[in-house]
Amino acid sequence: MDGADAAEDWLDTWVGQVNAQAARSVELSRRVAALTGTAEGRDGAIRVTVGSAGQIERLELDERVHDLSGPRLADEIVSVMRRAQAALSGLVADQVQDTVGADTETGRAVLQSFETRFPTVERQEDR
Repeated sequence: MDGADAAEDWLDTWVGQVNAQAARSVELSRRVAALTGTAEGRDGAIRVTVGSAGQIERLELDERVHDLSGPRLADEIVSVMRRAQAALSGLVADQVQDTVGADTETGRAVLQSFETRFPTVERQEDR
């Protein structure tokens, strides 16, 4: 095998690796787009589901919320929403690991993005 053949083989291998990584990235994007994160308040009166971008998709309130003042209800909803977003971040981490790998540039970028936007939060009753 001469130098030109070796270079061509190397280039073919490199292109194959790039194409495979691109396919894994597309798969990760598809999987993340389908994810939702859900959390509920300590008594189950408030339940929030967020979509793949962290936006509220569903807010469920039962009759027990009538016992809360307006400011307390707002605080509880925001707290549950943040826990749902943190749950989403954990699900994204699982998908990163399963597709592109957490140790790749793509994986690290996606994980960092979600961890920055949706950090782990303590439950109110854990404080």
